[in-house]
Amino acid sequence: MSEAERAGVRRLVTGAGAGLAGGIASLVLPAAFLTLARYDPGGFFTFGPTLVTAIGILVLAGGLLFLASLFLYRRGFAALRRVDRRFLTASILCLIGTVGFVLVLLAAIVLVGSASDVVTCAQGRPTQALSCLRSGSALGVWAGIIGIALGWIGGIGIVLGLALAGRHFHHGTLGAGAALYGVLLLVVIAPLLALLRTTADLSLLFLAIPVLAVLAPGLVLLGTVPEIPETAPP
Repeated sequence: MSEAERAGVRRLVTGAGAGLAGGIASLVLPAAFLTLARYDPGGFFTFGPTLVTAIGILVLAGGLLFLASLFLYRRGFAALRRVDRRFLTASILCLIGTVGFVLVLLAAIVLVGSASDVVTCAQGRPTQALSCLRSGSALGVWAGIIGIALGWIGGIGIVLGLALAGRHFHHGTLGAGAALYGVLLLVVIAPLLALLRTTADLSLLFLAIPVLAVLAPGLVLLGTVPEIPETAPP
């Protein structure tokens, strides 16, 4: 394995780790909190300003981790481009996605700042939080929509780059991780449409997103860690 390949794989490992942490922070935990709030057990899990602010902070932290993940994936594909020019396209798409996640972070900041308004709108109906956001701050909503759209393009770069890496290193787990990222990209379109207009019940899709956001980078970690030689420099 060449030095460029070792550097690329190390960055893919770190990117997958950051993506896994970001998925837990911004998707798994908020989904769990909203599910509990739906049954109103009381205390912290009552749908109110405290819970909405906490979710906003988690989304913000997750957005930072996703931003780091995209940056590291892009750096990994850029390193692998030295041995295979096809990684150039994946690197460029990830760069576009990086811009998108900056906008998502802006939307998360708006969410934290408008927690009281969201709670007033969605009182007793936690699942209507997205609709309340849509009728609230236009800046935050459109920053989030555009950011998700650009981030989605960055996700295509991840899928393409990981698929190429799977072929390059002859490792099926990387290809499986790319496939799960692809499914995640398809599923995440539904919440974006929910922000634009009223749609049917999307509960099952909302549950699928956190699961895929954890499984996809988890498979990438399984596929990349064995490829790092023990003698590779730090």
